[in-house]
Amino acid sequence: MAFGKKDNDQQVAAPPVAGAAAPQASVASGIPAAAMERVQRLAAREQQDKSAFTSDLSVSEFLLVHKLGFDAVGYVMGTSIYHIGFQAQRWGQSMELEVLSSAMYHARSLAVERMRSEAHALGADGIVGVKLQIQRYAWQQGELEFIAQGTAIRARQPNASYKLQDGGPFTSDLSGQDFYTLVRAGHFPRAFVFGACVYHVAHQGIRQSMKMAGRNMEMPQFTEAAYTARELAMTRMENEANRFGADGIVGVRTDVSAHIWGEHASEFLAIGTGVVSSPESGMPEPTLTLGLDN
Repeated sequence: MAFGKKDNDQQVAAPPVAGAAAPQASVASGIPAAAMERVQRLAAREQQDKSAFTSDLSVSEFLLVHKLGFDAVGYVMGTSIYHIGFQAQRWGQSMELEVLSSAMYHARSLAVERMRSEAHALGADGIVGVKLQIQRYAWQQGELEFIAQGTAIRARQPNASYKLQDGGPFTSDLSGQDFYTLVRAGHFPRAFVFGACVYHVAHQGIRQSMKMAGRNMEMPQFTEAAYTARELAMTRMENEANRFGADGIVGVRTDVSAHIWGEHASEFLAIGTGVVSSPESGMPEPTLTLGLDN
C-alpha cells in the first residue's frame, strides 16, 4: 500500500512562534549514552532474533497492530528538562506570552525528536500510542520535565512510504485500535503534531467586579482571551501538519494547564495526528454475522 504525500509547495516554513524550533530535517541524535547503549543492545539482539521486545501497548492493541503487519520492536522515549524563563505581564491586558509559548513548544519538540532517535536506531518505521507528559521536580521551581513515549513498530513487509522524508519513523498518538482502523480504511499517520500558546488573561478592575456582584453575566474579556489563545494553538498545530505534508489531522483535542505561572497565565495546547490518504485501499464493507446463542 502506498501512501502519497501532499505537494510541499504549500507547506508553511515559519516556526509557530518567535524563537521556536521547527520540526527537525533529520532524526536527532541528542540522547544520553545510557539510552543509546540500551537501544544498540536491543538492535543487536533484534538482528540475532533473540531480543525480547518491550511495549506499552495493551494486549488488544498489540494484537491488532500485529494483525496489520507490524511488529513491536521496543518501548521508546525522549525527555527534556527545561528551564522556563520569565516574561513580564501587563496586569490589565490580555496578551500572549511569546517567550513562554516558545519554551513550551521547543521543549516538547526536543522530547519527541529524541524519542524518534531511539526508534530510528531500532530500525522502526513508526511509533504508535505516543504520550506527552509534563512533570515537576523539587530541584527548582522554574523547571519542568517533558517526556514523550510510545511503542516503536516495524512493518514485516518493508515500505519506504511509511517513513518521513528525513528517513525517520512516523509518530502517532492513536491507540492500537484506532491505528488499525485508520490504516484499514486507507489512511496512514504522518506525525504527531501540536501547537502551544501561553496566554495571560487580564485581571478585572474593581469597578467591573462590583458591576457583576450578584448577577449572571458573561465575562467578555475572559471569553475573548480564551478563544484567542485556543485559536493560536490550533493554527500552529495545523501549520505543523502542513509542514509534514499531512492531508488532515485526526483525534484533535485541546487542554488548558496553569503549570507554574499562576492563575492568570495558562497554556493552551492542541494536539492530534496528521494523516495522509491512499487511493489504493479502503475498509471492506461490513458483513452480517448471526450468533448461535439465544
